[in-house]
Amino acid sequence: MNDLHGLATRALHGLDPEDAHSAAIAGLKLGLGPRGPADDPILVTELAGLSLPNPVGLAPGFDKNAEVFGPMLRAGFGFVECGTVTPLAQAGNPRPRLFRLTEDRAVINRMGFNNQGLEAFAARLARRGPGVIGANVGANKQSADRIGDYVIGLTRLWGLASYVTINVSSPNTPGLRALQTKAALDELLGRIVEAATALPAAGRAPVFLKVAPDLEDGEVEAIADTVAAHGLAGVIVSNTTISRPALASAHREETGGLSGAPLLDLSTQMLRRFAAASAGRFVLVGAGGVGSGADAYAKLRAGACAVQLYSALAFEGPGLAVRIKRDLAQRLRADGFRSVSEAVGAR
Repeated sequence: MNDLHGLATRALHGLDPEDAHSAAIAGLKLGLGPRGPADDPILVTELAGLSLPNPVGLAPGFDKNAEVFGPMLRAGFGFVECGTVTPLAQAGNPRPRLFRLTEDRAVINRMGFNNQGLEAFAARLARRGPGVIGANVGANKQSADRIGDYVIGLTRLWGLASYVTINVSSPNTPGLRALQTKAALDELLGRIVEAATALPAAGRAPVFLKVAPDLEDGEVEAIADTVAAHGLAGVIVSNTTISRPALASAHREETGGLSGAPLLDLSTQMLRRFAAASAGRFVLVGAGGVGSGADAYAKLRAGACAVQLYSALAFEGPGLAVRIKRDLAQRLRADGFRSVSEAVGAR
């Protein structure tokens, strides 16, 4: 069966990347995705109070509209983050807006938060079964009150999502990353926490902030202090990068956020900086460039309690999660760790 999924992945490479993604979603909705074996007990871990069967999560962007989180959990992911979702449906940026950099095992996207909107998203989450499902919320491009959009998303998904991520780090919505500056972030998180405090305690869920990998000196410490001051559960490090390392693909100059293998070192360096700045005040999730057990292990040892991946699926197919977990379990045992948590931050 794994050979069939690998063949399907290679066949999708003959399509435009966005069409290939749509075809993959359609196949998963039809039940054509893989089913991973039971997880190795050494991989069981915890993230901000959430119990995970393994620390390998699916990053947002793959399941924008909360359509296939069940199949992706069955494929072996320990948790799935859906979105980014905005209060109102929006078409996103004009096509082409997604580029496969095969030679670099990378992707450039300038999607622009295309999604079906909050109500459709929430209706699907309301029907979900067991498993940790996060919701990544964003702001509409034309919104007059972007911070208000995040509050709307948090409020509507309260009690439906296992956790909520505040995405202020996409490079594809003009001006969005400015919300990472200290004054703007303080206002944003203040309104988020105020709204969460007023919501029913029964639906309480961890709130994370997702940051860019392109932060300047001093910004990491300022963000960490602001996150801690407002009592957020953690930070996801990181989103796509606007930088361009040496790339071989003809698409290397396309505008948008770069993800995949070239992002690994930059995002892991940023993760280490946040681990130092956090001083244990909140947890970290490592994202960016994860495509192997070695990559996942490096993120854990840099300070992440769990990892996320997405772009590598375009090259490896949905069976990748199982392969990463198998390798990760072997690495943990080889280094004498009895659990994932023991490896977190262990240089």
